[in-house]
Amino acid sequence: MPDPSGCDYLIVGAGSAGCVLANRLSADPASRVCLLEAGPPDRNPLIHIPLGLLWMMLSKTLNWRYYTEPQQHLDQRRLFWPRGKTLGGSSSSNAMIYTRGHPADYDHWAALGNRGWSYADVLPLFKRAENFEPGSDAFHGTGGPLNVARQRSPNLLSRIFVTAARQAGLQANDDFNGATQEGVGLYHVTQKNGERWSAARAYLHPVRSRSNLQIFTGAHTTRILLENGRACGVQYLRNGKLHTLRARREVILCGGAVNSPQLLMLSGIGPAAMLSRHGIAIQHALPGVGQNLQDHLDVMIVQHCTQPVSLGISPRNLAAQPWHMLNYAMFRRGPWTTNSAEGGGFIRSDAAQSCPDLQLHFTPAHLDEHAHTPKHAADTLLGHGYALHICPLRPQSRGHIGLKNADPCADALIEPNYLSHPADRLAMISAVKMARSILAQPAFSPYRGTEIFPGSQVQNDDEIAAFVRRKAGTIYHPVGTCKMGHDAMAVVDDRLRVHGIAGLRVADASIMPTLVGGNTHAPTVMIAEKASDMILQDNT
Repeated sequence: MPDPSGCDYLIVGAGSAGCVLANRLSADPASRVCLLEAGPPDRNPLIHIPLGLLWMMLSKTLNWRYYTEPQQHLDQRRLFWPRGKTLGGSSSSNAMIYTRGHPADYDHWAALGNRGWSYADVLPLFKRAENFEPGSDAFHGTGGPLNVARQRSPNLLSRIFVTAARQAGLQANDDFNGATQEGVGLYHVTQKNGERWSAARAYLHPVRSRSNLQIFTGAHTTRILLENGRACGVQYLRNGKLHTLRARREVILCGGAVNSPQLLMLSGIGPAAMLSRHGIAIQHALPGVGQNLQDHLDVMIVQHCTQPVSLGISPRNLAAQPWHMLNYAMFRRGPWTTNSAEGGGFIRSDAAQSCPDLQLHFTPAHLDEHAHTPKHAADTLLGHGYALHICPLRPQSRGHIGLKNADPCADALIEPNYLSHPADRLAMISAVKMARSILAQPAFSPYRGTEIFPGSQVQNDDEIAAFVRRKAGTIYHPVGTCKMGHDAMAVVDDRLRVHGIAGLRVADASIMPTLVGGNTHAPTVMIAEKASDMILQDNT
C-alpha cells in the first residue's frame, strides 16, 4: 500500500528513464520515492534470455502492442509499434544495441538554446551510467550500472556482413561510440554474462530493498493532479480500483514518446482544441504536447541463405538445437545470446554529408515484418536467410500523438506521418540501393540465395519507392513529443520542467527536440541521469 503521507518524488513509468530516476533519487535516504508501472514485474525468464525478444514482440502482457493510424505514404498500412510494458520498459524487449547517436546531435540541441546539452556536457553522463566491459577510456566508463559488452557468440553471417561492407568500400569500426561513429562492425550490447541487462536489472533490482523506495506494478496512471498551477500527485488504477498518490516535491513523467504526452493531455495539459474536442477541461494550454513526433523508418533487404548457418531452424541443423539450449543454460553462450541485429553501422549516403546519415542493422535470419505475428515469427525461425535493415537517421517528416477519446485506458492516437516530406522518400530509395550493394559483395557469394524482398523484379526508382511503401516499418525509435526548448511549441525547458506547471517534469525520449542518429535506449538513460542531477540540484 502507498504511504498515506505520499512521497517526495513520484515517477510515472518504470522504463529506461524511470528505473534510472528511481535509483538516483532514492539514494538519499531522507527522500521518499514512488515508482508506478502499468505493466507487471519483469519475472518472466524470456525477458532475460536475449533470444526471447522474439517472444516479447508477441506478448500481450509485456508489450503495449500499439498501432499507428493508416499511413498515407505507406499504402494506408497501420504500422505495429511495440512498447515495453514491464519493469525496464522497452529496455526489457529491445535488441539491446548500445549506441548513443552522433556528437553533432547533442551539439545541435545546445545550439537550439538548450543549455547543458552539448556533447561535451552529456559525455560524462554516458560514462557515469556505463560499465564498459572492454575497459574505460576517453569515451567509456566502468563501474556504472548499465553493463555494455561485446557479443558472446555472433553468427557467422554477421561477420560475413562486416567483410562484405568493407568490400563495398566502407570502413571498419569496432566502437560506434568512440572517436568516430562512421563505419561498420558488430554492435556492443546491453548484456551481462550472456543475459539481457535492462534498465531494471541495471538500476532497479539492486536498490529494491531501500525502505524509502516503493514500486507499484500493475498501476496504470490516469491523471496528474494539479492544485494552483502545481502538480501535486496522480490518480492511478490498480486491481480495478482508483487510487490517489500525492507528491510533495515533484511528479516526473517517464512514460516515453507515446504515454507521456497522452497523460499530459488526459490531465488537461496540451493543445486546447484537442482537449475541448474530447471534453477534457483545460488546465493549461500547451500546444506542443504530442507534436514533433519523429521516428526512424526502416526497410529490409531479405535473402535466402543457401547454407544452414543462419539463426533459422531446418532439417539440416535440427539436431544442433538441444545443444544450443544446453550451451546457453550452462555457459550462457551460443545462438540464444543473440540480440538479433548483431551487425551494423553508420554510413553516409554521399560524400556531401557532414556525418553518417544512414544506419545499418544486419540480422542473420530472414526476418519479415519484425516477427510481430505468430506467422511472421515462424517464418523467421524456420528456414535460412538473412536481412539487412537500413534507415535514414534524421527524417524531415513530423507527426503527432493525440487522443482517440478521454478514456485513460484507451490507446493514444499515433500519427507518425511517415514519408510526408519528399526528402525522406528520396532517402529511402537511396538506402535500398546502398543495402543491396553490400549484400551483392563477394563475401556473401557462398551463402547468397534468391532475394526475397524487394525481389529481383524491383529495379528502378519507381519500383523501389513502391516496395518502400509496401514494406517499410518502424525500427522503434519514437521521440520528440514533449520537446525540450524555449519556443512556442516546446513542452519542457532545458531542465525538463513542464512550461507553466510547477512541480512537473518529463524525463524520457519524448523531450528530444530532434531524433539522434542511432538507437535511443542509451540516450534515454543519459537523459534520466541528467534529470536526476537537475532534480536534486533544484530541490536542495
